[in-house]
Amino acid sequence: MPRTLQAEPNGDGLRIGVALARFNQAITDRLLAGALDALGRHGVADDAIDVARVPGAFELPLCIERMAATGRYDALICLGAVVRGETPHFEYVAGEAARGIADVARRHDLPVAFGVLTTDTVEQALARAGGERGNKGYEAAVTALEMVHLLRVVQKF
Repeated sequence: MPRTLQAEPNGDGLRIGVALARFNQAITDRLLAGALDALGRHGVADDAIDVARVPGAFELPLCIERMAATGRYDALICLGAVVRGETPHFEYVAGEAARGIADVARRHDLPVAFGVLTTDTVEQALARAGGERGNKGYEAAVTALEMVHLLRVVQKF
């Protein structure tokens, strides 16, 4: 029978960095509220959370690169909202944000949760930022906490 490696999301003693895009602020503020709720519910102390506000999703990778380089954080969470418009701008911003965020996680061997919504409409984004589809900010925070502990379990083997 295969061995199953898994972990619970527990924030006791962890330091968490959050990079928050201001663009589409009515949405991203709700994602942040969800993330902070999740972190608090899972034991992360308020003074162990740093929130860096960046202009938009495109700036998230550079911000978390600098945050990761400090060695101060057990995990990082990226929050943003990219809503499709009438131009190809959506694809460039969403794609580069995703690629850059993934690159930082691998380069620094650090859990980085992707809480960047990529939706066709503002209504879809709001539904995922505390509406009928839940709060992806909350989910991203739980993911970050779980991954910290899962990577520690994996390292033991």
